[in-house]
Amino acid sequence: MNEFGKQFGFASLVCVGLLGCSGARVGDGEASKRKYLLERVDDVGIVQVYADGFTNLNLDQKRLVWHLYRAAVVGRDIYLRQRCEVGPEIRDLLEELLTHPDGVDPITLENVRHYALHFWVDNSPYNNITARKNVMAGSMEELAIAADVAEGRGARFPKAPGESVGGLVRRLGPWLFDPDFQPMVTVKTPEAGKDPLEASACTFYGDGVKLADFEGFTEEFGLNSTVVKDKQGHLHEQPWRLGDPRAGVPAGLYAKELGAVVDELTRALPFAPEATRRALEAQIRFYRTGLRADREAYDIAWVADKDSVVDTVNSFVEVYVDPRGVKGAWEGIVSYEDPKKAALIKGLAANAQWFENHMPYEERFRKPDVRGISARSIDVIVETGDAGPVSAIGINLPNDAAIRESHGSKSVSLANIVEANTQSSPPAARDEFCWDADESERAERWVALTNDLLTNMHEVIGHASGRQADDKPGDPAVYIKENYSALEEARADLVALWFMGDAKLKELGLLDDPAAASRAAYENYVRNGGLQQLRRMAHGDQLEEDHMRNRLMVVRWIQANSKAIEERERDGKHFLRVVDADAFREVAGKLLALVQRIKSTGDYAAAKELFDTYGVRFDPALRDEVIARYAKLDVPAYVGFVFPRLTALRDSTGAIVNVTISYPLSLETQMLEWSGRRAPPTN
Repeated sequence: MNEFGKQFGFASLVCVGLLGCSGARVGDGEASKRKYLLERVDDVGIVQVYADGFTNLNLDQKRLVWHLYRAAVVGRDIYLRQRCEVGPEIRDLLEELLTHPDGVDPITLENVRHYALHFWVDNSPYNNITARKNVMAGSMEELAIAADVAEGRGARFPKAPGESVGGLVRRLGPWLFDPDFQPMVTVKTPEAGKDPLEASACTFYGDGVKLADFEGFTEEFGLNSTVVKDKQGHLHEQPWRLGDPRAGVPAGLYAKELGAVVDELTRALPFAPEATRRALEAQIRFYRTGLRADREAYDIAWVADKDSVVDTVNSFVEVYVDPRGVKGAWEGIVSYEDPKKAALIKGLAANAQWFENHMPYEERFRKPDVRGISARSIDVIVETGDAGPVSAIGINLPNDAAIRESHGSKSVSLANIVEANTQSSPPAARDEFCWDADESERAERWVALTNDLLTNMHEVIGHASGRQADDKPGDPAVYIKENYSALEEARADLVALWFMGDAKLKELGLLDDPAAASRAAYENYVRNGGLQQLRRMAHGDQLEEDHMRNRLMVVRWIQANSKAIEERERDGKHFLRVVDADAFREVAGKLLALVQRIKSTGDYAAAKELFDTYGVRFDPALRDEVIARYAKLDVPAYVGFVFPRLTALRDSTGAIVNVTISYPLSLETQMLEWSGRRAPPTN
């Protein structure tokens, strides 16, 4: 699971702690002179990420990073297709227009660029936060004229056989211009009488497949398959895999893209340390066969690789886009460890059993032997697919509950992502929603540090905690279904909130005043979960994104079941005020006990009732107020990151003799370079 600094994690809309980085991290003064916020496109900020420690890697580590970086880039079309059936075609249409602008009407070209920026950030026509479609300005006719002009200048559009460029635009037009055609990528709570799978535009299920069809159907390729229905109404899986002719395994969906990924992972093997090499070989095997056993072997090998400086996540991972919460979205992440920041997060991991023993839920749901938690602070080099440009601030993997219990997990904090967030985010939004100067001062004093701690406890302690009841073994998502991801994120949040006020953090040297710090942390969580996050929901009256549902549920449940939070109004503005931090912690512990019981016992009905009551619907009038207050602040709702540019320098034989790092300072430049439509600068 990941903690979404997809700007909706603990760091949401506030300044988060400036984290150090391995190697030559620039100082605060120098960092403030760097260009972080590059541009705005509506409510999205485009922010540059820096990776100063890359130059300290040795040559083999740089070579390894280069091939892993390329593997992350060449697999992007998988995720584009998962979010939208014509995603790659839309991307190619937009980018060909942008790279053949001569003679194109300037207004149409600007409409294309504006839409393309959203598309690149969101990896689809659909907003990363709201799941709703972004619509292009202008008309289909104007776009067709522009495409015809660009084709005359050499543009090569993704036309079907026998299709004209006008026909291409008409075919893609409903996705670009019609807000009512496939309006949402993921719908977990559809209107009455509608099915979540049919209402969602994501491509994990074929035409006519409904949620009820899965009763009694067992998926062999649960994480990595598209499920379709034949003429007789029977379900069949189409696995996502490259295939392995030597073993008689036929190719499946995404074979072309996975072949390109596997080529780069294979080129990385000679430069990988032994533990990393074993994990990469296991992942290559999984990509070829698609088998659950091979995916589990990869997860186990990846968790066992605890000490290598360079790491990667390249697989089908998170299940948030799937309305059932089963199918894995593809992502690619490449990183290296930040040793200067490791002490904080590793200190939590080393005491994981103490935290498990002091959970406020039933002893039968506690792990008697917490195993294999690996905690690190990393700098990312690149994140693609489901991982970027909108990025998490923390990650805890693998998601397979059985492997986590028997082999452990890795928790990481993304140091340079947090740094870029911090340097590009003003504190104005925080102060706007603070009730008084005392609350604002507490936030100024504590929130940077407590955000860091909360994120780390969420990942290291939260996701790694708890166990299933003996009569409900295996994957809890099977029992909790569409509410599982939100429930698990709530559980990890609540673990962090519960321990934030514990004297153990002072004993570990993490906080000198847990009481004061915890109040500031609770206030920040309530401001965000109860009010500030609503600014991202410009339409409708319900939340679909799991992290947003999780936080709204936690705040509303605590508000309804205690006197810890008061709703106040002043000058027509609403505020949520934490009036009793001790009561907040106590009731957060009660909610954690409830959530753990629901997860451990697989109580689907209780999970559904919890979120239907507290975590789905919101007051549109309150949302409108929040949006109006933000409009005066001119603060981005969320951020898309531009990652470093790597360039491989080769000798006359083609061998890599160095890999250099530079910074594009433009999302458009990066995306066009990645697709090969713009050449990167030469060194």
